[in-house]
Amino acid sequence: VQLQASGGGLVQAGGALRLSCAASGRTVSSNALGWFRQAPGKEREFVAAINGGGATVYADSVKGRFTISRDAAKNMVYLQMNSLKPEDTAVYYCAARDSRYFSYRSNEYNYWGRGTLVTVSS
Repeated sequence: VQLQASGGGLVQAGGALRLSCAASGRTVSSNALGWFRQAPGKEREFVAAINGGGATVYADSVKGRFTISRDAAKNMVYLQMNSLKPEDTAVYYCAARDSRYFSYRSNEYNYWGRGTLVTVSS
């Protein structure tokens, strides 16, 4: 499975961005998919995930502001980010597991995209 994230950019605080992640190689319609992020000088952290059945989970820091979704027909996963804050600045990565159940742990994801940079200015 190859993953390619896109949609990052520079946005002012309070603004919105929509990240997309395209999967190729095989269908991931039944796989758990996740978004992680890594800010400069910090460890990669969990942001959101969606399982094979469509249930979602979010980090407390983004709950109520971010929404993860998937389009099984297009083999895509999205992250809608609203009310962005400067602390959301990071490289965002999409990931896929060889399981339909999501995980909060980055080392439990088998496939990773290259990341897309999100910068939120104050």
